[in-house]
Amino acid sequence: MALRTASRALRQLSRQANGIPSGAMRARPSTRGYATPTMGQQNRTAIVTGSSRGIGKAIALRLAQDGYDLCINDIPANKSGADEVVKHVQGMGRRAFPYMADVSNLKEVEDMVQASVSELGPLNTMVANAGIAQVKALLDLTEQDLKRMFEVNVYGVFNCYSSAAKQMIKQGNGGKLLGAASIVAFKPFALLSHYSASKWAVRGMTQAFAMEMAEHKITVNAYAPGIVGTAMWDLIDEELGKKKGAKKGDTIKKYSSELIALGRTSVPEDVSSTVSFLCSPDSDYMTGQTIVIDGGIIFT
Repeated sequence: MALRTASRALRQLSRQANGIPSGAMRARPSTRGYATPTMGQQNRTAIVTGSSRGIGKAIALRLAQDGYDLCINDIPANKSGADEVVKHVQGMGRRAFPYMADVSNLKEVEDMVQASVSELGPLNTMVANAGIAQVKALLDLTEQDLKRMFEVNVYGVFNCYSSAAKQMIKQGNGGKLLGAASIVAFKPFALLSHYSASKWAVRGMTQAFAMEMAEHKITVNAYAPGIVGTAMWDLIDEELGKKKGAKKGDTIKKYSSELIALGRTSVPEDVSSTVSFLCSPDSDYMTGQTIVIDGGIIFT
């Protein structure tokens, strides 16, 4: 007993000699609260842009399953699809409403955020999913091609991030911002140059927002799908096939067999599962990351 007491006394004297106060050897991590309610809490809300079909639809349905009430967004041309998603979400026992807005228009996005708060309550999560793609050779690109690509894919994400962040800061409880990047945010594809550049910008903007929003307890992350069986990739496959003389479907099959380690094209639910994690409390200590979900094309 005397030996153990002497040993503790010596350790305490050593700490004091080195300027370390007693009890400081085991630093306790501080906790930070985020606006990601658990399944049992009310007002778990999210806006998912471009959610009338494809990956956006899968994300909306997964978040409804996770307990979110949802604002289903798309452009007016896709209203019927948005209405169907709303009905599906409501059939799962969650609240949902459609809101038609072009994400490239800041005022429309700001109005959408306010409509979501009015309809569903405080905004917890923004998923800036809407985007466009175009297959075109670099030297054939027009100024309008570049402009429209960046208006939707870059300005659109900025508009969603900034409008949602301002609302979350006003609420004072933090939140989650998510953006749609792509594997081309890490390695561009030929004939998808301006699309690739726009997704690199999303990745960079996500990191910049993460740095500036941290003090407000808002985390900012992006998800980077690979080759997904959606209407967008059907178009890419068709246009690449025209350029290379391949039949419809052959380009995606070739990519799947030669590029994807897991040997299959992904489905929207592969992406929505990861987005579910990024929206959940389990990812509260992650920010500024772009998570690749591509079956093993890009290794980060």
